[in-house]
Amino acid sequence: MPSLDRYPPLRAIGQTPLVPVHLFGDELPGVEVLAKMEHLNPGGSLKDRPVLRMLLGALADGRLQPGKVILDSSSGNAGIAYAMIGRVLGYPVEIVIPNNASIERRKRLLAHGAQLILTDALKGYDEALREVHRRYHADPKRYFFCDQYSNDDNWRAHYETTAAEILEQTRGELTHVIVGVGTGGTATGLGRRLKEHDTRIRLVCVLPETFPGIEGLKPLGNPEDIVPSILDESVIDERIPVTSDDAYKMCIRLARAGFFVGQSSGAYMVGVERVAQRERAGRFVTLFNDLGERYFSTGLWDEVRGPKRGRE
Repeated sequence: MPSLDRYPPLRAIGQTPLVPVHLFGDELPGVEVLAKMEHLNPGGSLKDRPVLRMLLGALADGRLQPGKVILDSSSGNAGIAYAMIGRVLGYPVEIVIPNNASIERRKRLLAHGAQLILTDALKGYDEALREVHRRYHADPKRYFFCDQYSNDDNWRAHYETTAAEILEQTRGELTHVIVGVGTGGTATGLGRRLKEHDTRIRLVCVLPETFPGIEGLKPLGNPEDIVPSILDESVIDERIPVTSDDAYKMCIRLARAGFFVGQSSGAYMVGVERVAQRERAGRFVTLFNDLGERYFSTGLWDEVRGPKRGRE
């Protein structure tokens, strides 16, 4: 892999803190919840990790060469990571993204100089996947198609960094890890590494509804849903359906507790709560993928109201 000494901004990726979340303490005193603060990566999300690994790997083996354009699809966070890291490495970036991606994410992409190709959100996130394949096959010499859904460096990034950090930070003592499936990299990388350490660790995945869905998470319950090829379903012990409304309500609860996070992080915490209520004990680890600021324009926070005031 190329050295990061030439690319100082990229040295800030990883080594995020793991912090306690005291949301269920009174109700579930036997449960400890820890969240990895992935929004502290320089691109603002968990996706910095796999994108860095995928692009450095492509540089190392010659797939990414001068004159190529980095191409992939994204719901937003991976696109930002591509745009930021690609710019630092000196490559142009094109991102295919559903047109319901938040304005905040789009502006961040544009700030790094990426070109955006928007697809119809009503056709689901899989339409962005189909469009990126159409673009690549129409002009393969122009693009380096990173293809995070089938790129093994995606899950390896989480195997080698995210999971390794969790084991170090917990001293290897945890009972559950709660995540979701976007590209499959997080679940696969964490599941493989953590279960190598202790087969008793249970990996639980939250599953969003098809529409309106939860940004960053992929529906997998329908026959027509595209299953990421890197997803190792054998490491998944349980799947928990979570609606966007469930995730929204949890985001509000987390904000009141001092954690201002996005929808997928709220969905993960819904999964934590449901499993913890059933088990009543354990050490649960989850990920806070990004910050709530990326969702102001989506309406996620529109119904938030402050405490009622009495007459003065």
